[in-house]
Amino acid sequence: MPERPPRVLIAYNQPVLPPDHPDAASELDVLETVAEVEKILPAEEFEVARLGYARHPRDLLRKLRAWKPEVVFNLFEGEADRTETEAANAALLEWLGAPFTGSGSAAIALGRDKVRTKFLFQGAGLPTAPFRVIDRPPAGHWPHGWPAIVKPACQDCSVGIDQEAVVTNRSELDARVATVFERLGGPVLVEQFIPGREFHIHVIDDSTASPAEPLRVLPPTEIRFELTRDDGYWPIYTYEGKWNEASMEFKRTPLVTGVDLPGPLWDRVVEVSRSAYSLVGLRDYGRVDLRITPEGEPYLLEVNPNPYLNSIALVDGLKGIGRGFGEFIQGIVRNALGRGGGGEW
Repeated sequence: MPERPPRVLIAYNQPVLPPDHPDAASELDVLETVAEVEKILPAEEFEVARLGYARHPRDLLRKLRAWKPEVVFNLFEGEADRTETEAANAALLEWLGAPFTGSGSAAIALGRDKVRTKFLFQGAGLPTAPFRVIDRPPAGHWPHGWPAIVKPACQDCSVGIDQEAVVTNRSELDARVATVFERLGGPVLVEQFIPGREFHIHVIDDSTASPAEPLRVLPPTEIRFELTRDDGYWPIYTYEGKWNEASMEFKRTPLVTGVDLPGPLWDRVVEVSRSAYSLVGLRDYGRVDLRITPEGEPYLLEVNPNPYLNSIALVDGLKGIGRGFGEFIQGIVRNALGRGGGGEW
């Protein structure tokens, strides 16, 4: 009897927010990604099942014990109202000894914590904007230049970022900090606003690359801000610009892939992106967000473990190095298979 192909369980977060919740759209992209990954893994090479769960980790445990997959394709982004569960899900898989794709629990927890990653960047000598951390309102003294941008410290998907996030004086800063604490809790990160262009830089673990440098940096994607201060908009990637397709910000904030940067600047971006990826401890794939000033200096914004897989930035970036999306997805499954497990569930 022929040996069966390895079993791959696609595990993802079942959406929990009501449809009328202001952040509901940020949960739905995972469903598209699940369908795309399932389609890409051929039946003759992988036996695939899917599990969406929330609230009850026992649902994952039961599926693992009943089906016994060789790999978990981890698309669990955390429950939208309890985002810390993203790291908890990965930690549970680690505890069980279940091989899974993407970053481990420590990197996920760190990548979600903008405060600690900022201190890490600073301590490692990587370029990042001057900042302050506010544990409770009011904001207090702001020692750096204006304007500044106010961010919830432990959210992603641009949750909590809108045009009012950029402030130009102490009164606006105090008001915005109070709003973020009331809506999303603390702590709050305040950064000096960095003018210039903004980019998504994907980094992948590439077994075909040089053994001396196995991290491949994909061609950059620019977030093109077509609305200007003359239009009454700050050039920032807001929740509206990312998720609300009917909004002016979405329509005027296109993602432009395969952007060419001058050689020395690109070399610097590659160096900073690899360093940030390694510093946070990412695995398989990740995304580095940065801004480049008019003077040509990159500044790190954040590092994203397990970013949105089905994004045009990643798909076109892979094309830019001659790699198909399906080849990449199958490759990270094989990476996880190669890591092994040995768990008993």
